[in-house]
Order: sequence, then structure tokens, then C-alpha cells
Amino acid sequence: MAEQKNFTEGKILAPLLGFAIPVLFALFLQSLYGAVDLMIVGKFAEPADVSGVSTGSQIMMTLTNLVSSLSMGMTVFLGQKIGERKASEGGKIVANGIMLFLAIGIFLTVFISLFAGNLASIMNAPKEAYDLTVSYISICGAGAVVIISYNLIGSIFRGIGDSVTPLITVLIACICNIIGDLILVAGFDMGTKGAAIATVAAQLISVLISLVLISKKELPFKLDKTCFKVEKKIIKKIVFIGAPVALQDLLVGISFLVILAIVNSLGVIASAGVGVAEKVCAFIMLIPSAFAQSMSAFVSQNRGAGKYDRAFKGLRYAIGVSFIFAVLMFYTAFFHGDILSGIFAKDTEVVAASQDYLKAYAVDCLFTCFLFCFIGFFNGMEYTRFVMIQGIVGAFFVRIPVSYIMSKREPVSLFHIGLATPCSTVTQIAMCFLCLWILKRKLNR
Repeated sequence: MAEQKNFTEGKILAPLLGFAIPVLFALFLQSLYGAVDLMIVGKFAEPADVSGVSTGSQIMMTLTNLVSSLSMGMTVFLGQKIGERKASEGGKIVANGIMLFLAIGIFLTVFISLFAGNLASIMNAPKEAYDLTVSYISICGAGAVVIISYNLIGSIFRGIGDSVTPLITVLIACICNIIGDLILVAGFDMGTKGAAIATVAAQLISVLISLVLISKKELPFKLDKTCFKVEKKIIKKIVFIGAPVALQDLLVGISFLVILAIVNSLGVIASAGVGVAEKVCAFIMLIPSAFAQSMSAFVSQNRGAGKYDRAFKGLRYAIGVSFIFAVLMFYTAFFHGDILSGIFAKDTEVVAASQDYLKAYAVDCLFTCFLFCFIGFFNGMEYTRFVMIQGIVGAFFVRIPVSYIMSKREPVSLFHIGLATPCSTVTQIAMCFLCLWILKRKLNR
């Protein structure tokens, strides 16, 4: 098993890349994991099934990201203790985090099961895909505890500087999901329901195997039953750090759900096309996403050690490397979006709709390499409330209004609706530069 990384000493770029590459592969597999559902459903089922999986998975992703973002509090808290040379306190942090997220998982299971139909209605799920959307949400909701456990394992190990173990857990889940989709969707023609069952089953298998692997791993802290004692101080700290990030991600997720609801009102082809584009987007945004997670771990350790210069240098390196790949992703998505979309759908109208929407995301690629690295940096610096504010401003003051205005312009263009995303990204980057300037002045004083 991989060793935990100490980011507070030595070179910066090499260790940062060494940590980011496994994160990148894990995110790639995670994106592949989600894309397989849509890919196989798109090849072996109807556009209504594609729309059902698209809308249902977007809702589940929003709820999952809420919990995953909240667990960022544990990632940053652990990283700070390692930077302070107090890793022995990690056992209590992890134990209290597990108890907190188990309670959240039980709540979400009940909530989603009761309100699956309401969620589908709020999303304006097309009439042809409404029942399929409800089925997907209900099945995945029943496995909420499993889904949360799956994401929690990754958060814990990124906090101690280990990005390889999360990669293993995602690899296991991805393989199981592909097998499950091929059997249930392609083999038994179960469509949307088969994709949902395969998703939950794959993550359950991954969690069980991961627990076995983790039990054999040497941790930098002791984790036994004595650690599982509720300590309000620790839980408050996890929530204090993670809650603003979680709220920001929830509201940003809601903003994308609002956009999807706007698109759903245009019909099943537009709904399916945007769903396909979202899956493609998950791949073209992989590198900035990997650096966002890596920066949180890197910066939190250096903040704990009081080495702010290293944190700023790490930010510059991350943005530089991300921008190089952003230019490549822009070219590919803008000029060859039809080829990328064709991987996930066979219907020519769906592919054309996806290509149109994807051009806007291609433009956004040039800006997210800055924004994602900034977000990871500010999370690691424990500026999570600022991260929340900039996310809310971008989502509710730019992204939703622009997408709504564009949806009312004739003729309606998915490209114009999609331009709401790069508009919000530019606004958020401007806020990040301002916050960075204020932070540097504060540290100089």
C-alpha cells in the first residue's frame, strides 16, 4: 500500500504531481463509472431511458456531492493535524466523521425514498421518462448509506496524503459497475432500473473489499473502538470546515438542476442531449478537478506547518499545468464534440443536441483550470466560507439568470444556454483573485 505524503518539505511540483496523478486516475474511473450507465443505456435502450438516467443521476450526484463536500471538513482537518505533527489525533477525527456521515446516510435513505416522485417532478422530467426517472432515484436512494461510505473512504485517505487507496476503491467499483450494466441493461434489457441497481451494487462491493484492504494498511493513527466516542468539538470542527463547501456545492448543484429543468421543458431530445454532454464534460474537466482535490491536501498540510509560501507556489504550479491541458480539452470538445457525444448515444438528434451544448463547456475549460485550483487552495486554507460565497454568486446571480434568458431567445440554442457556465466561472475567478490579494496582505501584516 502507498505511503502517506508529507507536503511540507522538499520539492513542490514532483510531490504535487505524484499525488494528483492517482487522484486524476480515480476521477477518470469515477467519471467512467457514471458514464458507463449512460453509455450502455444509450446503446441498448431508448432516448427516454437516456433521459431518465441523465436526470436521475444528476439528482443523485447533487446529493452525493453534498455529503462528499461536507467530508472535505475531515480531509482538511486531518491534513492540518499531519502538518502540525499531530497525526495521532486522526483516529478520533475519523471515528467521529464516520458516525456523523452514517447518520446523514440514514436520513437521506428515508428522504429520497419518500420524495423520489417529487424530485422528478421538480426537475420537469419529460412525460416519457418520468417513471424511469423515479425508478432510478428510488433505487439509488435506497443505497444512500453505501454511496456515502464509498465517498467517505476517499476523503479520509486524501486527508492523510494517500491518493492511491481511493484509486483502488474507484477501480473496484468501476469494474463491478461495467459488469453489472452489461448483465442487467444489455443482457436482461432492464434499462434505467438495471443501471441504478448496478450502480448501488458496484459501490457496495467496493466498500466491502476496501474495508478488507484498509484493515491491512498501516495508518498514521490508531483507529479502534475507543475512538468511537462522540466528541462534539471534533464534529463541530468537521462541520465548520465542511459545511460552507457542502452548501456551496449543493447550491451550485441546484443551479445545474435548474438549468436541466429548463432544458427538460424543451423535450426529451434536448434532455438526453444535455445529459450526454454532462457526461462528456466530466471527462474534459478531469485535470482541473484532480488539482482541486490535490491542492486541498497540499495546502492544508502547509497551512498546519505555517509554510504559506509553499502553498502559494503550489497554487501557481497547479494552475500552470492545468492550463496546458485546458487548451487541448477546449480544442477537442469545441471542434470534435460530435465524436465525443457519439460514444454515449446512437440517436443522431441526441448527438447533435449534445454537441451544441458541449461547445459552451469547451469555452469553460479555459477558465476552470484557474477556478478549480483556487477552490482547492482556499479550502485548504480553511477559507471555506469564501468558497461558499463565490459559488453562490456564480450560480444564482449569473448561471441561472443567463441560462433562463438564453432559453427565451428565439431560436433556442443549447450552446447559448450553456454559455451561462463560463460566464459564471469568469465572475468567480475575479472574486478569487480579489480574495487572494486580501489574503496575501493579511499574511504580510
